Amino acid sequence: MKKLLLMMTILVLSAGAYAQIETPVKWSYAAKKLSPTEAVVFLRATIQDGWHIYSLNVKDGGPIKTSFTFTPSKAYGLIGKTSEPAAITKYEKAFSMDVSYFEKSVTFQQKIKLKSPNASAVKGKLEYMTCNDKKCLPPDDIDFSIPLGK
Repeated sequence: MKKLLLMMTILVLSAGAYAQIETPVKWSYAAKKLSPTEAVVFLRATIQDGWHIYSLNVKDGGPIKTSFTFTPSKAYGLIGKTSEPAAITKYEKAFSMDVSYFEKSVTFQQKIKLKSPNASAVKGKLEYMTCNDKKCLPPDDIDFSIPLGK
């Protein structure tokens, strides 16, 4: 009986090792208050070597672009659009077009108008797609909540 239990445990653990999901991108968040009525939130992607994520500005017919959807709130509103640094733009055979993307890391920024002194966090969802020179992973959606601090 102990041998059977031991074999089952080993089987479950080894199967779990093969079933790991690839996650070549890690997201982190921060916010900085610029004034009592304005803040900026930072959404940073740290990308494993050999992988990339796409710009906010990808033409139709290409890969899934990175996008941010901020949850509407009475406590805050968006000022302008989400910004990004200069991207790498190259022709990708997989999409038969020039595409803009980021490697290693990228920080996106969104200015926020604080409508209430009680605004404590900016919430929303981001969507992005990751590729390397051999494959693309399915698009991923991640919910986020960025504390605004005091």
